[in-house]
Amino acid sequence: MAVSKEKKKEVLEGLKSAVSSSKSVVFVNFKGLNVSDTTALRRTLSASGVEYTVAKKTLTKMALGDSGVKGEQPALDGELALAYGDDLIAPAREVYAFQKKFQDKVTILGGVFDGEYKNMTEMTEIASIPSLQTLRGMFVNIINSPIQRMVIALDQVAAKKV
Repeated sequence: MAVSKEKKKEVLEGLKSAVSSSKSVVFVNFKGLNVSDTTALRRTLSASGVEYTVAKKTLTKMALGDSGVKGEQPALDGELALAYGDDLIAPAREVYAFQKKFQDKVTILGGVFDGEYKNMTEMTEIASIPSLQTLRGMFVNIINSPIQRMVIALDQVAAKKV
């Protein structure tokens, strides 16, 4: 079904505002994803504060061309959707989780991260960064490790003196 010019202008304005207001955007290929899986993807993304929009490639390219993003735009092959949000890592991390779940149906094509285009490999690396809470736990563990070792050593010294 053909889309009217007014509807295309609406979609274009929505894409422009999404790209300009979001800290990161992930380009998603969702070929072969059925309706129930798409609904599950949308719900999961929404729970994480990530929005998900399906758009025509030509409108997406027009919106990205006007956004002033640095670098070279990755190839946008297949069916295209955009996952975007205020968190830098959440869109990529959530889409990557679905990419692992649905092997050939959902893939990251690339994205915009901190005002620069990133290719598929770079966005996948960004997606593998742990959440802030996990990073804080890892940091506390690193700080605690030397203290814990010192206590164990002092305990061994005290046991030998008795």
